[in-house]
Amino acid sequence: MIQAILTDIEGTTSSIDFVAQVLFPYARERLPDYCAAHTEAVAPILAEVSASAPGDPIETLLRWIDEDRKAKPLKELQGLIWADGYASGAFTGHVYADAVAGLRRWHSGGLKLYVFSSGSVAAQKLLFGHSDAGDLTPLFSGYFDTKTGPKREAASYAAIAAAIGVAADAVLFLSDTPEEVGAARAAGMKALRVDRARGEGDVASFDEVMP
Repeated sequence: MIQAILTDIEGTTSSIDFVAQVLFPYARERLPDYCAAHTEAVAPILAEVSASAPGDPIETLLRWIDEDRKAKPLKELQGLIWADGYASGAFTGHVYADAVAGLRRWHSGGLKLYVFSSGSVAAQKLLFGHSDAGDLTPLFSGYFDTKTGPKREAASYAAIAAAIGVAADAVLFLSDTPEEVGAARAAGMKALRVDRARGEGDVASFDEVMP
């Protein structure tokens, strides 16, 4: 019996276009000026970048954005810049209407809800806290990012099950990525591939998920 639902964000609860066409360009455009205006806050981040790659850390970060690199310091800095964007009302976090309805329905039914995304935990909370449908963070019991482990490795899902104190086979994972679904299943979780294009996935929307 399912006791908890673990969900991906990009392509699952939220549009890939929102991340690719809104969040990433916003952070890229503002990154140099943000670093110049917040030197003390970003100093540890830039030091970590310099330790892992030679040259100007700002140029390295911009290159990593263009490469869609899942680097920890980049994710942290993007989160800081996005926080400014959400706070100023420059954008709200996109969440599909069926995802909002499903999350609310499952939460009301007593299921524990968690997030596992390559974006930082801070960025996850910002997206759901400033979503098109308002503040959705009260629906969630916890958040996980790649500090837990790669999303395509079974050990990451086993670690999440242990962290939330629920047997792996009592957790349902939702993602649009086949490799992630396979990794979750290998860890013993139930898992469904969400394919909003109605292609080869298990479901096309959260309306079809019946835990």
